[in-house]
Amino acid sequence: MTPIDSRPSRTEAEEAVRTLLRWAGEDPDREGLRDTPQRVIKSYDEFFCGYAEDPVDLLRRTFSEVDDYDEMVLLRDIRVESHCEHHMVPIIGVAHVAYLPRKRVVGISKLARVVDAYARRFQIQERLTAQIANTINEELQPYGVGVVIEASHQCMTTRGVHRPGVSMVTSRMLGTFRTNSDTRREFLSILNRPAMNSGGI
Repeated sequence: MTPIDSRPSRTEAEEAVRTLLRWAGEDPDREGLRDTPQRVIKSYDEFFCGYAEDPVDLLRRTFSEVDDYDEMVLLRDIRVESHCEHHMVPIIGVAHVAYLPRKRVVGISKLARVVDAYARRFQIQERLTAQIANTINEELQPYGVGVVIEASHQCMTTRGVHRPGVSMVTSRMLGTFRTNSDTRREFLSILNRPAMNSGGI
């Protein structure tokens, strides 16, 4: 990963966008495109904010007062917004993250933030899935971790083979989720259940 302090300047980044506009056959000085380089760089600040986050640090604050809770913790349908490192186009989907606590649990928002911290970088889905699972496993040291990601890749849907409606599914099972078929089956069966309607709670 490129160190933050070795990145090109904002002006250099904006000039690179102007070069790409010219490469596409456009005039970056026409009215509609004049501010596009600044807008693109501003959007990159959001798209790739994961490089400035430490996913490990997000999991450092845990809680032990759980009254011996020892069942699965699952956060499903976490929106994934990433970018393919091969074509720099979006990867959009959902992640499902589960772990079986050993002694401590983490705030559920932290699980979503770990997904974001890795997703908001240039990625391939296989590595993204592994990074999320490995980090949770190493930091929380649970009995097991399961991560499933289902996503659509615009490098496949809007270019190349042009196959809209196709999604890619990747999974990473560690610990009990890998060795115990009952735990793995429970995890996958929960994912297949209809989402809870919060309006009825």
